[in-house]
Amino acid sequence: MQKIGKIVVVAAAALSLAACGQDTKTQTAAPAGPSVPSSDAAQATQSKGRECTADDIKTTGKFGEKPEITIPDSCDPPKKLITKDLSDGTGSGAKAGQQLKMNYLLVTWSDRKVLDNSYDRGETFDLNLGAGEVIPGWDKGLEGIKQGGRRLLIIPPDLAYGEGGRGIKPNETLVFVTDAVSVPTDKG
Repeated sequence: MQKIGKIVVVAAAALSLAACGQDTKTQTAAPAGPSVPSSDAAQATQSKGRECTADDIKTTGKFGEKPEITIPDSCDPPKKLITKDLSDGTGSGAKAGQQLKMNYLLVTWSDRKVLDNSYDRGETFDLNLGAGEVIPGWDKGLEGIKQGGRRLLIIPPDLAYGEGGRGIKPNETLVFVTDAVSVPTDKG
């Protein structure tokens, strides 16, 4: 299987195994369903008057621990890629062409549910940064991350899955917490 589809396939599998009755903010899987419940859909279409910033998104956990992500109801999803280092890491920052080993947790903006995470699987997600193996939001958003670093990524639809498919709703904003388990060091 090509790596470009690995996140999507895993996310679709998570949807098919979803449990009902989970906390709508931060739990293990989004329930399968054709659309957002009507009250959530109404909130999603009405502007809150301002776009969220990285500081509006609350996260818990340290590097290596499964994080939790809480998205507020008081602001709109940002229209541009937002990154924020939650812990710095050490060494050289990641560059295009390098092989990274990452852990991640993904929450979808529209329903504020965990869609996928690598922590529960106990294996990293490996990628060649900048090679188009992942969504553009990862290729751009992970540039400069250092080994041992934890980074928040808020990825708008145009840098994610756009019109959706494979378990991702159309025009979905994605929120990730990523841990850089392995970033090659520069040899100078």
